[in-house]
Amino acid sequence: MKRYIDLIEQTFEFPTREFGVDEEHTLMFNNVPLMDIIKQYGTPLKISYLPKISEHVENAKLLFRNAMKKYNYKGSYTYCYCTKSSHFKFVIETALKSNVHLETSSAFDIDIIRSLFEEEKINESTYVICNGYKRPKYLEGISALHNDGFINCIPILDNLKEIDYYLQNSKAETVNLGIRIATDEEPNFAFYTSRLGVRYSDISELYKEKIKPNPRFKLKMLHFFINAGIKDNAYYWSELTRFMFKYCEMKKVCPDLDSIDIGGGLPIQTSLVFNYDYQAMIDEIIENIQWICNKNNVPVPHIFTEFGSYTVGESGAVIYKVIDKKQQNDRELWYMIDGSFITQLPDSWGIGQKYIMMPVNNWDSPYEKVNLGGLTCDSQDFYNTEAHSEDLYLPVFDIESEDQYIGFFHTGAYQESLGGYGGIQHCLIPAPQHVLVNLDADGNITTELFAEEQDSNSMMEILGYKSQKKKETHTIPGNGASKKAKKTTEEALV
Repeated sequence: MKRYIDLIEQTFEFPTREFGVDEEHTLMFNNVPLMDIIKQYGTPLKISYLPKISEHVENAKLLFRNAMKKYNYKGSYTYCYCTKSSHFKFVIETALKSNVHLETSSAFDIDIIRSLFEEEKINESTYVICNGYKRPKYLEGISALHNDGFINCIPILDNLKEIDYYLQNSKAETVNLGIRIATDEEPNFAFYTSRLGVRYSDISELYKEKIKPNPRFKLKMLHFFINAGIKDNAYYWSELTRFMFKYCEMKKVCPDLDSIDIGGGLPIQTSLVFNYDYQAMIDEIIENIQWICNKNNVPVPHIFTEFGSYTVGESGAVIYKVIDKKQQNDRELWYMIDGSFITQLPDSWGIGQKYIMMPVNNWDSPYEKVNLGGLTCDSQDFYNTEAHSEDLYLPVFDIESEDQYIGFFHTGAYQESLGGYGGIQHCLIPAPQHVLVNLDADGNITTELFAEEQDSNSMMEILGYKSQKKKETHTIPGNGASKKAKKTTEEALV
């Protein structure tokens, strides 16, 4: 019977630059011996391999640098990190070491900006691109940054009323603004036009009526983003072309406009079968932008991106131990893990996201078709297919005498925030321990425990069983007061 490693080598080009197997038939992730980390920390376990973040930032910068050189593009490129992909300090600080700028989504992001500034990780010249529909606290935080001298804090107007707050409260000598344009969704989407941004027909009027008459306010940027991401298909190119023609139209009436933000959307690898040509795609974006600008006789814009998943996604991994094998019928064998997909990899449950999944050990053993089951009592807590196949295969092992560990890779974006990191999970499954993996100055692998497995006390406190705060109570008139009022009214009528 063939071994698991034979299955992988005949299915993929393996080993890859990122994955390989050592002489003990155990998996290496970016040359990190995973079994050593498992022996040190146990499972379930989340891993963040920090050098991958810097690698992706530098790679994206190189892609744009190459494309701009190829087409003699005269604008500049600015890489912003989309904080909502992962707000963890270790992620943002690692990205900032590669001289990135930041894109925010909520009021609490402004607190992060303040903290980074106080620690001198950023300065007043750092670009802070403020996206999203903004509630009062977010608006207040943005205006406070303006008033405190953050010259490159650029709120991206998401609706026609948002600018009114800045006109009244942002007192800086110059306030730079952007406008997000509401793009059309994919043909198979539930809606025709995105709920986010300002529709095309309202852009000119918004500028002429509320921005142009105020000399302190400058429209510097138009923002473009589609949910499908950066793909080489007719939908992406038609939307980008439409956006660029609007930019050229606005540039002719707004001299201050000189930048576009094309959002995020560079894909990450979710299977060992992955053929996305990053350089060709960026080349074509630059070529198209330049061609449209030349056709309309306007200078090419400076280009901003706000890559999130691309920055942090491939740095993450989640490791589980198979704790039981259950043969539920003649065809379905379940490997039960010591964690939960619903709580710890919510994208796999919520949108059917597939990740690179491989065993950590026993690569020299035969393999069999399996289903993976999580700990919760929810029927949807399972994983049974891969991106490249309808079947899932793992090594055969003896549950009584052998251990089997499995890993899910490129899980670094969104999973902690979607799952409510450190909060209340389905069936009260705790958040697993989290280990940071890095390289020291000599290239040696280092590990650091960022967070221990969530304990009972933290959950009990969140749920109110161990709250230390004295609760304030307020009385609202109920049925008794209502009846009394009704009786008084009736007596007055008599």
